[in-house]
Amino acid sequence: MDMTTAGDTGLLDSLQHQVAVFARRAEQTRLGGVGQVRNSMDRAAYLLLNRLDNEGPMGVKALAASMGIDSSTVTRQVAPLVDTGLVKRTSHPEDGRAVVLELSPRGHARLDEVRSSRRELMAQLTGDWEPDERRQFCALLTRFNTALSARQAAVQGTAPAEDPATS
Repeated sequence: MDMTTAGDTGLLDSLQHQVAVFARRAEQTRLGGVGQVRNSMDRAAYLLLNRLDNEGPMGVKALAASMGIDSSTVTRQVAPLVDTGLVKRTSHPEDGRAVVLELSPRGHARLDEVRSSRRELMAQLTGDWEPDERRQFCALLTRFNTALSARQAAVQGTAPAEDPATS
């Protein structure tokens, strides 16, 4: 299907421009939140901690698969989280040779701080929006992220992340 019909070209140009502006601004601010914890956690760390919090302890391969990224990338991104005490490595309960990653109590506390700060930022940025507008924006952004994840998986010949909206 040709998505660039004459009527859509201007709208698609505007959409791609707004996505580029969003990506730049999100990276500039890291959408880090407000207050003392603003800009205090990078995107990779936040997504890894969030995934471990939502899904519980898991091995590197399972974490990588659930996020749609390579195991070596997860290993590299987890190392500083272990070093700073946000994530701990433990033995798998059924196979003591396998390593399981889980949030430490410090990791839970830090993630709660960052989530609260980011929640406050979202409240400020959308303060003049109606609740239904927030829901619509979230639904459309989730749909957009899901489509991006599926496209990336198709190009790479891999399965899409289990929940692309959170990876």
